[in-house]
Amino acid sequence: MNHSQLISQLIDISGQSQVITEPSKTLFYRKGYRFGEGNALAVVKPKTLLEYWKVLQVCVAADVIVISQSANTGLTGGSTPDGNDYDRDIVIINTLLLDGIQLIAKNTQVVCLAGATLYELEDVLRPLHREPHSVIGSSCIGASVVGGICNNSGGALVQRGPAYTQMALFAQINEKGELELKNHLGIHLGHTPEEILTNLQQHNYTNEDVEKDCGQGSDHAYCNHVRKIDADTPARFNADPTRHYEASGCAGKLAVFAVRLDTFPMDKETAVFYIGTNDIHVLSDIRRTMLTEFDSLPISGEYIHRDAYTLARKYGKDTSWVIKTMGTKWLPKLFALKAKADRIADKIPFMPSYFSDKFLQFTSKFIPTQPTAKMEYFYQKYEHHLILKVGSDLIAQTQNFLQNYFADARKGNYFECDSQETQAAMLHRFAVASAAIRYHNVHQKEVGELLALDIALRRNDKEWFEKLPPEIEEKILHKLYYGHFMCHVFHQDYILKPGVDGHKLEQEMLKLLDERGAQYPAEHNVGHLYEAKPALKQFYQDLDPTNGFNPGLGHTSKNKNWQ
Repeated sequence: MNHSQLISQLIDISGQSQVITEPSKTLFYRKGYRFGEGNALAVVKPKTLLEYWKVLQVCVAADVIVISQSANTGLTGGSTPDGNDYDRDIVIINTLLLDGIQLIAKNTQVVCLAGATLYELEDVLRPLHREPHSVIGSSCIGASVVGGICNNSGGALVQRGPAYTQMALFAQINEKGELELKNHLGIHLGHTPEEILTNLQQHNYTNEDVEKDCGQGSDHAYCNHVRKIDADTPARFNADPTRHYEASGCAGKLAVFAVRLDTFPMDKETAVFYIGTNDIHVLSDIRRTMLTEFDSLPISGEYIHRDAYTLARKYGKDTSWVIKTMGTKWLPKLFALKAKADRIADKIPFMPSYFSDKFLQFTSKFIPTQPTAKMEYFYQKYEHHLILKVGSDLIAQTQNFLQNYFADARKGNYFECDSQETQAAMLHRFAVASAAIRYHNVHQKEVGELLALDIALRRNDKEWFEKLPPEIEEKILHKLYYGHFMCHVFHQDYILKPGVDGHKLEQEMLKLLDERGAQYPAEHNVGHLYEAKPALKQFYQDLDPTNGFNPGLGHTSKNKNWQ
């Protein structure tokens, strides 16, 4: 069928308002949050799971590429086109309207539809004193639950590891190019796609229809895995075959309608400790002791280097202020408004590029510095910062350990945060990830490319803080180091000097990481930035033998049948 016939069929399914073809209006969906952009024939926003299925049927019949996305918050361009060198036209299916969260198994598990977000899931579980596998991390602004599963997203929580499930409902293109619906949720919903999808959307099933012990709803082994700190391998990374299972890690090579996940009891009481030191081995000692000798695992341990702190206190303070005053639930709407402002500004010749970032940075001058006085004191005195959060069962043990450990003032210092300091520390860590983007966009005429690496170091790596050779160091203006310290997962952002070839420099850095036994990416998936390792590439090929869903990931073929 030709383009007009395909568009006409998509409109018949979802309605005129839900099919977008004008390039200026599809740009929001075609351009990644941080990386990637390409053309698309149309963007479709189905309102029901059955509509989603019918749109997929039409697209597969028309032999066009399908890229499914939800919040489009990925940092490696994996939910948008990348360039215009595909051998077929592309249709993007945005699933955010397909929200829906269904509690099952006495609230110990949950079924999340394709568009359900982490914000919504946290809101549903909070009154029940339970939590999802993942909570909002450093970069997940409006992220979807299904997106986290498809990308094996890790996050900050030490006990739970990468997002993972063996129970999902998804569509798959088989070797013959035929679309199949597979219900592996462990819930009896009917026999035909129409029955299954409609019954699920309407929550038309009973407790008796829900199977028990039909698969894992999280990575049950990670809490023991992360404690093995003498192991010569990273704790978690995207290419780890042990965490690839159908929807888990599929990165859009399947069209996922819903996932079934575990929920977790919420800690009745928590405490946050802010630690500062000028010696990386001090933080290594704390990590080793807590992971091997403590009765249970801490909730999180977030690392910030002084240089990252510096940039965030200026270029991330409006983000911290907005969350503190308005809450997280408004962030997706505000970021959509920000993107709309940029689209309008781009059409006006005299308006600067990245208008919204420059406007927000100007207004942030009138916002006070967000970190507290104690944090600022530690910022001046210490290079390395660790924000340590523990549950009620570890509060006394952590207090005693830190008091004894820092009796030697040469090692550094710590303080236990009150509620205001807890909020400020967590928000500052949140703001760090977006600070590099803001700085780069505001100073685009003065700086070179922005290079972002997402790495997992070996669990036994004692020299975890990066030391670059002079020939690489001289090409960089700013380095930002931050990450999930207990899991040895680090995010490393580099703002390069003007004229430096970012791709070439990245290859040099990745070679150094290979020599250190690191794995990359750690939790943001390969997208179109990283090369897929052989096992991950094989996983993609097995899921999608005709290469009809989201081709090109991990520098693989963008052509039909992987040619």
